[in-house]
Amino acid sequence: MMKRLANSFAARLGMAGALASAMLFAVPVLAQDSRLSLADRVARLEQQAQNRDQGGIGMVNQMQQLQSQVQQLQGQIEELRHQLQQLDDKNKAQYADIDARLGRLEGGSAGAGATAGSSPQAQANTPAASAKGAATDHAAASEPGNNPGTAADPATVQAAYDVAFKAIRSGNYVEASREFRSFIQQYPDSALAPNAWYWLGESYYATTNYPVALESFQRLLSQFPQSDKAPDALLKVGYSQIELKQFDAAKATLKTVTTRYPGSKVASLAQERLQRLQLQSGG
Repeated sequence: MMKRLANSFAARLGMAGALASAMLFAVPVLAQDSRLSLADRVARLEQQAQNRDQGGIGMVNQMQQLQSQVQQLQGQIEELRHQLQQLDDKNKAQYADIDARLGRLEGGSAGAGATAGSSPQAQANTPAASAKGAATDHAAASEPGNNPGTAADPATVQAAYDVAFKAIRSGNYVEASREFRSFIQQYPDSALAPNAWYWLGESYYATTNYPVALESFQRLLSQFPQSDKAPDALLKVGYSQIELKQFDAAKATLKTVTTRYPGSKVASLAQERLQRLQLQSGG
């Protein structure tokens, strides 16, 4: 009896020992599983953070690309505007010739008074070597009527002027500038002298020689302020200043055009160009 009890107790002790041993082995395994799970979670969080960073960098790159594309488009728009302006100026020069010929037909006589594109004013000019200038949008350079203040034969003066105007009308701006310089030098007191200064400026403006163009238009304004070409010349001074990046001066000039010649075509053109300039410069 006692022996049987002893054997039963021994068996129970063995089972307890085996259970304890199993538990001792299970504890590090559970601890290891717990450590691996925590490491996995940390790794997962790090990966998510990295993905977010990469996503942010990608958005920044996309924004930079969009900004670059917008700048390129703005540059293309400005280039197209400039080309349109040049075409507009050239078309106006062509229309000027039509106006001149109509004026010649209506005037009837080459000895009549100054017509739509010329002024009867006569003042002495310096040699045309210092003349420079370029395009604008008004004209009547080849019109009749003219030489009350010169001793030269009116027909000879008109013929010389027509040669120069024919050159600019055909787009031969180099020849036109040479002929207009020659005309100014030979006939500084002619009633056509203001027109010659203006179209001399046109010839330089059309070839993008803006500093010389600006000087020619300014010479016209200083020597013939009452000329019929003065409004156009003042507008072209503003245009030339824009091309030379003299934006503050250009704004002032264009504002002067609008206030000095209200309701005129040049005032409308000046106002439109002034608005574009203010938009481009932010005010």
